[in-house]
Amino acid sequence: MNSIYTILLLVASNTFMTFAWYGHLKFKELKGFDNLSLLAIILISWGVAFFEYCFQVPANRIGYNGNGGSFSLVELKVIQEVITLTVFTIFSVILFKNETLKLNHFIGFGFLVLAVYFIFKK
Repeated sequence: MNSIYTILLLVASNTFMTFAWYGHLKFKELKGFDNLSLLAIILISWGVAFFEYCFQVPANRIGYNGNGGSFSLVELKVIQEVITLTVFTIFSVILFKNETLKLNHFIGFGFLVLAVYFIFKK
């Protein structure tokens, strides 16, 4: 059950992270956000990133086998990276219609899935 909680927390964390890192790129389309200074955008992103940490830290503590979890440190990092790319891909396709996924992107993602396979192979 720790594994499921860990993965769900990582998905939540990466959703906030993606909005903190890339969501501000859509601000120019939002009334009232279109003329914010870079400092204001950074502060807003930090505020969003706070929630990323509220999910990321517990995910790593619950999931790490040194704390009784199911995953090694390397496994946690690889899971997190795959979740990051999955969340980012969904985010970019939904919010950034001008961005397109190409064959080379899918090939790269396939290699990441292979990385997960090899990292978890005993």
